[in-house]
Amino acid sequence: MITALAAPAARRNDWRVQLQGAYRDAGSLLRALDLAPAEVNLSEAAAAEFALLAPLPYVSRMRRRDPQDPLLRQVLPIAAEESRTPVDLLDPVGDLARTRAPGLIHKYAGRVLLIATGSCAVHCRYCFRRHFPYSEELAARDDWRAALTLIAADNSINEVILSGGDPLSLSTAKLRSLTDRLAGIRHIRRLRLHTRWPVVLPDRVDAELVAWLQSLPWPTTVVIHANHGNEIAADVRDACGRLRVTGATLLNQSVLLAGVNDDAAQLQRLSEALFAAGVLPYYLHLLDRVAGAAHFAVPRERAQGLIAELRAQLPGYLVPRLAQEIAGEPSKTIIA
Repeated sequence: MITALAAPAARRNDWRVQLQGAYRDAGSLLRALDLAPAEVNLSEAAAAEFALLAPLPYVSRMRRRDPQDPLLRQVLPIAAEESRTPVDLLDPVGDLARTRAPGLIHKYAGRVLLIATGSCAVHCRYCFRRHFPYSEELAARDDWRAALTLIAADNSINEVILSGGDPLSLSTAKLRSLTDRLAGIRHIRRLRLHTRWPVVLPDRVDAELVAWLQSLPWPTTVVIHANHGNEIAADVRDACGRLRVTGATLLNQSVLLAGVNDDAAQLQRLSEALFAAGVLPYYLHLLDRVAGAAHFAVPRERAQGLIAELRAQLPGYLVPRLAQEIAGEPSKTIIA
């Protein structure tokens, strides 16, 4: 297998090669950061339940010899994941109850979400779909037929959201094949893409992806996912610049995470770094209480206080909406 370091120079910027060279072993990651397992409360049981995956471009932004690095905390399996509370769920936002076909989730009026793939470029320990049954719930499993048939039959649907996993884990050719078929459904007016790839592996935003986005017949929104200002490095800014060239609207959603970004100064820095990259802050989510992530929870009152501090320091367009997704509700609940 060709690794990112062994690849010819011409291929080192190929996102597929970079993903092959991602860290999948916690010991190797810790050695690269000059850390010992005991310093971070590493858990083999947590890693066995939800595997580590962290690409080199993302790891390169982590601080060496810092067990509290905010990027490391997002990906490292630790003993706290083994704890469970009565409010922790396998499906905290009620995805499965609102599934109309394999991988087609219809929660909110006018829009549907397609689970395009179960794969991601990084495994975030707080992921609300870390227990999602991807083997059963993929819209692509029958060449998209069931999902596309239902969308075509319901003219109340005017927006399609590509999600996952992460839809950019699919090849651009597969994405183009899907959107070519969606283009035949006349009541679709908007496309949205939720992705963490531009943040964790920015070379995914290559010429082929840019050309595909430019060819789309609808206004398109790309929602990236960054939680901390340290994630917005020069290569991420460059990737966002390439996305802006396509005419897409760029938004960011974050999750409020204890020990990562539950600090008003850090949230302000993130908003300012995003805006400098041409991305507007959109949502700051309270943690979805998925089993294994309780240690990331920030109390609601603390979260509201952080937003109040942000409003005192930033113009309104740089203050994300504090939101929570509650299973069964007709929309996200705006808290502040």
